[in-house]
Amino acid sequence: MQRRLRRIATFFSAVVAALLVSLSLSAVPAQAATHNPVIFVHGLSSSASSWDDWIADFKADGYSGSELFAWSYDWGQSNVTTAQQLSTEVKNVLAQTGASKVDLVVHSMGALSARYYLKNLGGTSYVDDFVSTAGVNHGTTVASWCTWLYTSCAEMYTGSSFLTALNSGDETPGSVSYASYWSNCDELINPDTSAILSGATNVEVGCISHTDMNNDYGVYQQVRDFIA
Repeated sequence: MQRRLRRIATFFSAVVAALLVSLSLSAVPAQAATHNPVIFVHGLSSSASSWDDWIADFKADGYSGSELFAWSYDWGQSNVTTAQQLSTEVKNVLAQTGASKVDLVVHSMGALSARYYLKNLGGTSYVDDFVSTAGVNHGTTVASWCTWLYTSCAEMYTGSSFLTALNSGDETPGSVSYASYWSNCDELINPDTSAILSGATNVEVGCISHTDMNNDYGVYQQVRDFIA
């Protein structure tokens, strides 16, 4: 009789223990998302597909497709117009994801519209990290070939009124974390140091061509770690 009672007691003890474990597991809240949404902004004569390699790399490193947004725009228009459209894109991404801030990763001329958004359109309230890769932050003399064709190109030319205004005062406004990755042999940015931003983490990545900067895996790893 006592043996039977002990068996019953053991059985109920096991049931209670299992219930307690189940309750403790169910009480653990779902893990919150660990990444800000990333918006990628391409440059002159380019498109969203220029980010395909890096998007694949981000996915391989744990980002979901719903956190990565390669954005397209009319690259011939004024960078001011593009900045206004980027502002709308940021708001749409925040509404879609429920996030409070995004990270901006830009290439070449894409740096200009993104920086205009940050400086003049209240973007610093919605952006956590800004990363410029081969950004034409202080212009390039190479743009002389297209100044008469595209407004955006005229704005990108060294000494333009657009660049003078953009770079006046604080080049890295707000509480945003800024980084600029630049090549010492960039064939399209002259001088190479035009990519450097005052107040940013400026990283010389060696000799990488302008068009390879935003698909180079070594640069990707540094960008990934910066926005982590």
